[in-house]
Amino acid sequence: MKTLPAKDEMYRALCERDTSYDGAFVAAITTTGIFCRPGCGAKKPKREHCEFYGGAREALEAGYRPCKRCNPMEPGEAPPAWVASVLARVERAPLERVTSAELRALGVEPARLARWFRAHYGMTFQAYHRARRVGLAMKKVRGGARVTDVALASGFESESGFRDAFTKLFGAAPTKLAAGVDVIRVRELATPLGPMLAAASAKGVVLLEFVDRRAMEAQVTTLRRRMQLPIVPGTNAMLDRLARELAEYFAGTRTRFEVPLHAPGTPFQERVWKELRAIPPGETRSYAEVAKALGRPTATRAVARANGDNRLALLLPCHRVIGSDGALTGYAGGLWRKEWLLAHERGNTRVVTAPDARRA
Repeated sequence: MKTLPAKDEMYRALCERDTSYDGAFVAAITTTGIFCRPGCGAKKPKREHCEFYGGAREALEAGYRPCKRCNPMEPGEAPPAWVASVLARVERAPLERVTSAELRALGVEPARLARWFRAHYGMTFQAYHRARRVGLAMKKVRGGARVTDVALASGFESESGFRDAFTKLFGAAPTKLAAGVDVIRVRELATPLGPMLAAASAKGVVLLEFVDRRAMEAQVTTLRRRMQLPIVPGTNAMLDRLARELAEYFAGTRTRFEVPLHAPGTPFQERVWKELRAIPPGETRSYAEVAKALGRPTATRAVARANGDNRLALLLPCHRVIGSDGALTGYAGGLWRKEWLLAHERGNTRVVTAPDARRA
């Protein structure tokens, strides 16, 4: 994992506009919702209004947008006009999808845009926009902030615009609480492997995933359909307990999670997920071995699909399932994370480094 300088050192570099730190970290300003490179020439914020991240993607996932003055997404010159037009479109409605038809209407060929983003930002345009959308959706109204303040800090011109955009993604307005009706609370949890999106109802945790997972929005859609409950930002007793247990897990003081889970699925999926919880920490099973344990030795592919449909990363430890040849295959959170988790559970202190694209 990328090691950041000390916070006091980073703040000093930011205040001194020290360009030698460019690439070492980015600084996010809580009062403006913008993140900058250390050498940015903009007016410097107070220390308590700064958060620091290893790279642009982490800042995007935390709900910040790139500074137009210092362009922290790009180490060299500002992006060309045709790319700038797409970025401007994203910021006009950050939580709305940008379709291929819209890109072509801007005079931008989607394939060309994809190549440019990979070459210059280390991620696809879809990954950039997904990180931006999920980050904004998670930065809502937590800690008692007023919806209007969050909306304006997130780049929306009005509270109603923010509510509409949030509802499109999560299916409920950010402060909608029907009296006496259970809701799914959703919040972001920081981990050594990047931020995770966690959601829980009164029955238990229903979602835990890395926010940069490609199928994240599909998972949210499936969750809304299965649970038939409003999804609103905030926390509850389940999420507070999950946060504690995750911290203990990553600190190496916890090997099993005890927080209640609520993971409705098909009968076969639920059997597979139950079998995943039976795999001891530090051990692995092949897809074929899981299928055999279920009494379905020919259902290897079905087991793999059920693994992929798991909405509770770490809690239902699908990272402990590997190929018959020992290969680390099929982990939606990224194979580098799977390698890290297995090494961590085996007590191996060797550091598994995230790929460069993760730290773009």
